[in-house]
Amino acid sequence: MRLSKEFKAGLVALLSIVLLVIGINFLKGYSLFGGDNTYHSYYANSGQLMVSSNVTLNGVVIGKVLDIDNIPKNPEPRRVRIKFSVSESNIKLPKGTTIELGSLDLLTKGLIVNYPNSDRQGYYHSGDEIPGTLAADMFSQVKQYADPISQKLQSLIIHIDDMVNSLSGIFDKSGTNDITASIRELKSTIKNIGELAKETTSFISEEKVQFTKIMDHVESITRNIKNSNEAIAKVIGNSGKIAEDLVNADFKGTLLEAQTTIKKLNFVLEDINQGKGTLGKLVKDEKLYSELVETSNKLQELVDDIKVNPGRYIHISALGRKTKGFGLTNQQENKLKKILDSIPD
Repeated sequence: MRLSKEFKAGLVALLSIVLLVIGINFLKGYSLFGGDNTYHSYYANSGQLMVSSNVTLNGVVIGKVLDIDNIPKNPEPRRVRIKFSVSESNIKLPKGTTIELGSLDLLTKGLIVNYPNSDRQGYYHSGDEIPGTLAADMFSQVKQYADPISQKLQSLIIHIDDMVNSLSGIFDKSGTNDITASIRELKSTIKNIGELAKETTSFISEEKVQFTKIMDHVESITRNIKNSNEAIAKVIGNSGKIAEDLVNADFKGTLLEAQTTIKKLNFVLEDINQGKGTLGKLVKDEKLYSELVETSNKLQELVDDIKVNPGRYIHISALGRKTKGFGLTNQQENKLKKILDSIPD
């Protein structure tokens, strides 16, 4: 069966289109047979990254940049969306991974996959968003290092200029005269230093004997201290024991007992102030106080009357005679005895 020329031409055109599509996808970064995992990240700018740029992990190419979209309405850190693929099926991106947009070498831009320290949080799935970071380019790094050096060079040039101006002022006519005068003063100073050194040598020679005596006294003092070392050690030991006793003393318990006693005393004073108890009633009950004063006055009157007229209260008989007075019953005698016993001597 022969094929017509039109069929052959159509078949060739179809194969050409298929090959063209496959080639374009391959240039874009897609695998020939598909099946790649795709992810995307957001950045403030693209850093002049191109489609089909490499995606690397530890310096090894694992995918390609598929698409770069500019989204002006997004916030500044998310205005560029970069879609990329990972063609290696055995490579999974754990959560915590960051995609750094930076230079792969001096001229090539690309995406760098930075793994986290741990993969316990799980893995990203195809189509997920992965956080992106921008790396400083080579020119920014050079500028970052060059700016401080440039500032230091400018400051150094200013200092050199000031120094040159100062030297120019020194080496004029008046400056030369000043240098000559300074040299004369320097010679005079050196001469005075020499004379002072001679006087110092003489003084040291004269005071050498006295210095020797002083050192002898110092040695004697040191020897006495050494001989008293045992006594000093005892004093220090006693001080340590006293300090230990103070540390071991139960200050906390004593303070707690004192605090408890003060609280009890406060309770007693509060009860007295409120008129509770015998002492509180005595302090607060004016009627009781008045009755006690009245009883005391009557008792004093009775004592005074007994002293003046004892015959009224005490019967004395001698040889069958009875003293004058009136008789007391047994109950009255007992009451009188209790009253007399309550009177202090």
